[in-house]
Amino acid sequence: MAVLDDRAAARRLADRFGFGPHPGEPLPALDDLLSPGSARQAPRLAALPDRKDKKAEKQARAEQEQRLTIWWLDRMVADDAERLTWFWHGHFATSEQKVREPSLMLAQNETFHRLGRGAFTGLAKTLVVDPAMLKWLDGNDNRVGSPNENLAREFLELFALGVGHYSEQDVRESARALTGWTLDRKTGAAALKPQRQDRGPKQIFGRTADFTAESFVDLVLERPESAAFVTGRLWFRLVSPTPPPPDVHQRVIAAYGPGRDIQAALRAIAGEPAFRDTATAIVKQPVEWLVGLLRATGLKASDLDPKKLLNGLRGMGQLPFRPPSVGGWPAGGAWLTTSAGVARLNLARLVAQKARDDALGRLRETFGIDTWSDRTRKALDGVAKEPRTLLTVAACAPEYVVSG
Repeated sequence: MAVLDDRAAARRLADRFGFGPHPGEPLPALDDLLSPGSARQAPRLAALPDRKDKKAEKQARAEQEQRLTIWWLDRMVADDAERLTWFWHGHFATSEQKVREPSLMLAQNETFHRLGRGAFTGLAKTLVVDPAMLKWLDGNDNRVGSPNENLAREFLELFALGVGHYSEQDVRESARALTGWTLDRKTGAAALKPQRQDRGPKQIFGRTADFTAESFVDLVLERPESAAFVTGRLWFRLVSPTPPPPDVHQRVIAAYGPGRDIQAALRAIAGEPAFRDTATAIVKQPVEWLVGLLRATGLKASDLDPKKLLNGLRGMGQLPFRPPSVGGWPAGGAWLTTSAGVARLNLARLVAQKARDDALGRLRETFGIDTWSDRTRKALDGVAKEPRTLLTVAACAPEYVVSG
């Protein structure tokens, strides 16, 4: 196994556990990348107009979603603590397309940020009764005598266990355990309504009890497949689409432990020699690519025309708060299509037009261009006297689009 040297490994850590280096600053240490970060000042989102006025309600919702998206992109540029928030948004993928209430999406985002570096148990218990999740996966329709299986099925398959580790009976009985939780539209909070809750015995994974939402989560996370699945997803998004070698995975699972400690698992991943393997390359997701580019050029998302910015991300196939399905966003080659490449080039040009002069002067250092291939460096040398063109070309180069 060929491994990265210390400098390249530190750069990889900054790219994978954060959003890349800040111009003129030292590469962050692991402790910095796993810290809670600076205090968040979330936007205040007013109540939406009455749904009877569909035009006003739609316009207000679109404005709030845009405001929320730009705010979060700015947070990502400023603070690497948002990297884990972004990971959990993709893991517990929930879309404003169906939720249709930006305030609920913000509340869920705050949950990811608050709980996303602690114990997975607490995060999972909160998310299974999260208001946005209840709307997204039809929890409001889940009641005694008429259980809706959507949330139970996706929790088992996509959030906690993975495909093939449960039966259809487990899904049906799990749905019964999740009955009773609904969204209070007046307060925007989740509430348990006893008259809608099934308090009869349920048999899940061969065990019979009066499982509730909380005890259901405990039961699922006790399954040995759960630790392997959750740590495997961390590896998939932060290290490589190729699963870790069995011995490596077992050490990460051991660090995750009975406390289901996300931060301990991340430390174990970062400490593995396999993390330095030169073969573990990842295609950056469009949002990660953009945030790193904005950071490298001394910009924030709010410095750019919001419509052009969001249209660019949409053209690349990824908008925050808009995952395409409960399965989240794709990975790898899905981001390397011709249409995504055109959108990436246009967005790089938009950023280059606004890039700060001092950041342009540090471009080779910030991007690490001197370590790139001879072919790419030759292409860049041809535009070296035009810093903004150099930035555009470099931002679309394979060495920047792919985190190596």
